[in-house]
Amino acid sequence: MTTSATRPTGTAEAATLPVDIATMRDSARRLLAEEAEPPMPDELKTLTLQLRGHIMLAIPEVETAAAGLPEDDIPRACALACVGEARMRLNLEPGRSLPAGIAHAHRLARSVNALCDHYENLSGS
Repeated sequence: MTTSATRPTGTAEAATLPVDIATMRDSARRLLAEEAEPPMPDELKTLTLQLRGHIMLAIPEVETAAAGLPEDDIPRACALACVGEARMRLNLEPGRSLPAGIAHAHRLARSVNALCDHYENLSGS
């Protein structure tokens, strides 16, 4: 049995693995919760990379779920707009200061949450 790290993408097994919404939301909550402490620089770098990874995993899942809806469907349009926003955020570079990096990570975390919402709404989870 191969692990997810060594499994080729596009295989039937990879296509049937569920998105781990709970883990994605936990990562976002580390930044967005009211009681969240600002991360230290090393933690911020790790968390930012983790959020980027969550976004990269969630985008195709949301697109697949949206593809099954009619083109004029409002939830489909909203989900695809969210995907576009998330892609745009993936292309942005954080500023060099710690506050700019935290603000960038907050935006990524909000995209993670939004993608999770759309995934759950479109997939019926």
